[in-house]
Amino acid sequence: MDTKLIVGIIVAVVIILAIIVTIVSIRRARHRHDVDGTGAAANIGQGASGGPDTADAAGSEPGPRLQPVSAEVLDPAAAVVDDLAKSGEHISSELQRPESSASRLLRLRSRLAKSANPFGKVLFNILTKDNLTESDWEDVEDTLLLADVGAEASSQLVDELRSDARVTGQKDPAEVRDLLRGKLLELVDIGQDRSLAASREHADKPSVIMMVGVNGTGKTTTAGKLARLFVAESKSVVMGAADTFRAAAADQLETWGNKVSVPVVRSDKDGADPASVAFEAAERAVHDDADVLIIDTAGRLQNKANLMDELGKIRRVAEKTVKVDEVLLVLDATTGQNGMAQAKVFAEAIGITGIVLSKMDGSAKGGIVISVQKELGVPVKLVGLGEGPDDLAPFDPDSFVDGILAQN
Repeated sequence: MDTKLIVGIIVAVVIILAIIVTIVSIRRARHRHDVDGTGAAANIGQGASGGPDTADAAGSEPGPRLQPVSAEVLDPAAAVVDDLAKSGEHISSELQRPESSASRLLRLRSRLAKSANPFGKVLFNILTKDNLTESDWEDVEDTLLLADVGAEASSQLVDELRSDARVTGQKDPAEVRDLLRGKLLELVDIGQDRSLAASREHADKPSVIMMVGVNGTGKTTTAGKLARLFVAESKSVVMGAADTFRAAAADQLETWGNKVSVPVVRSDKDGADPASVAFEAAERAVHDDADVLIIDTAGRLQNKANLMDELGKIRRVAEKTVKVDEVLLVLDATTGQNGMAQAKVFAEAIGITGIVLSKMDGSAKGGIVISVQKELGVPVKLVGLGEGPDDLAPFDPDSFVDGILAQN
């Protein structure tokens, strides 16, 4: 081949490579300009069409890492969040708006109406028979006992029904239903004050609530749900993780708090003194001028005396800073009468002001409301309706009775 021709080809290849390198350099320079310039904020998280980055959603390789853009450029509100983060405040990326109390009450009635143990319906069906025999009355009492109403309350209700002319006389279903509704409301005791101290006018600030009960009843979960209920009422809340003997308890409480931006005071190590945690939580609640302080406690019942001494110490230490207004006993509604022994231990050892019945869903027997109040002498104030974060509602006697008498 001619030497001049070879040299010409080499020169041409070099020129072409130089042109390619120049084009690539220009494109890279333009890309850096787009990222660093004023258009960066508008392009973050968007593909060529201006929508969400489809390459990311499809799981393909991510593009070049974009340079950070100031909060003021992205969103004026983001600057506030950035300032709070720099000051050390915890900001949750998944803040939630809890459901209102009124909405929860509607669901309470609906859930009870669909319960697998609507003992009110069984009673209604028996009482509307043409002629009630002694066997029918025994069925009435058995139904009440099976529903965990308790022996004393069951006997009382049967005696009152047998002596009422509306049962022994005419059989108008509407009248019998009204009669039964009235008797059940009397047993539930519609006149009791079921309000939480924190929700009353001129409540202490912070209003302090201790959550007590054995492990497994849903105590820590209930504490988290109660915080959400107060947040729904526009109250500021602090929680104290004084169950320091169950490793996951503080983490669990913190998870609940993060969802609604409620701070949780906890110990850095497992097995720490729970009273010291309660004391620090009380100081934090006072410092933050919080409306409510919720203190979760341990529920180990292996040694009754030690547990009760511990609860007493928590209360005494917390009250060096604030007064404890409420001690709520959390009971698993599905355990029925089996949970009564546990309830009595707490009632005798530490002054409880109210009861929370957790897991009051389709598997619970509604009569536990009547028997636990009669046994302990304090009202049911809250009921847990299921596993959802807002499945905790104030207990309303009318909704409760109407729910168990509902005809599906």
